[in-house]
Amino acid sequence: MTFFGAAQTAPRGYLCSPAASPIVIDGLLDDAAWSSAAWTDEFVDITGSSKLKPRFRTRVKMLWDDTNLYIAADLSEPHVRATLTAHDSVIFHDNDFEVFLDPDGDGHLYSELELNALNTTWDLLLVNPYRAGGPPVDGWEIAGLKTAVNVNGSINDPSNLDFGWSVEIAIPWASLKQIAGCPSPPKMGDQWRINFSRVEWQVEAVDGKYQNIANTPEDNWVWSPQGVVNMHLPERWGYIQFAGASEPLKPLAGWSE
Repeated sequence: MTFFGAAQTAPRGYLCSPAASPIVIDGLLDDAAWSSAAWTDEFVDITGSSKLKPRFRTRVKMLWDDTNLYIAADLSEPHVRATLTAHDSVIFHDNDFEVFLDPDGDGHLYSELELNALNTTWDLLLVNPYRAGGPPVDGWEIAGLKTAVNVNGSINDPSNLDFGWSVEIAIPWASLKQIAGCPSPPKMGDQWRINFSRVEWQVEAVDGKYQNIANTPEDNWVWSPQGVVNMHLPERWGYIQFAGASEPLKPLAGWSE
């Protein structure tokens, strides 16, 4: 279902620098390479409405090299919770972090990746957006994908407050070649469509365990606002522009660098 909200805003953009040193995918975000990468703007409500300010901070960094696109995410969260453990479960039934990627920006053959705080993943391919019939291809896999989560606190323990969880992702360019419709790995200066989403449920403690508060819808927080409650409008996603090491490209107005 699509819910209409705030007026559509201009897509956000991110100038992605090359990784200056190796990145270990362990969820800790302490690799030296990350220190030179800029954080994105903090996530906003999916509608773009300033009246629906997210309760918790979410932000992302990106880097690239000849092998992978690297994504780091920092999610503040006082009650880290996850239940799903089977790969390709519908991860947004838990709190989750999501990546949407359309290399050639044509709105077709785009990928979606979701993961929860247990590092359980769901990767799928959309032949077309749902409004055009999809279909979603659950059996498609991001070959060679690496993901890791670090929980700063405890998980599934209502007896204390947590700080949050962080995510590291390495998506191999080789896994995207068949769907990219453009060079993969990209060339310096190329722009791809990308967006990130966080699904957050309101919870309460019952008999020492978390459970969702009944009759309370989930929050949807994103990097580049969609204008409506629908992530599957790829024409409204943001842009990632791939920069070089020696001569970084000049960022567009409003871009992170």
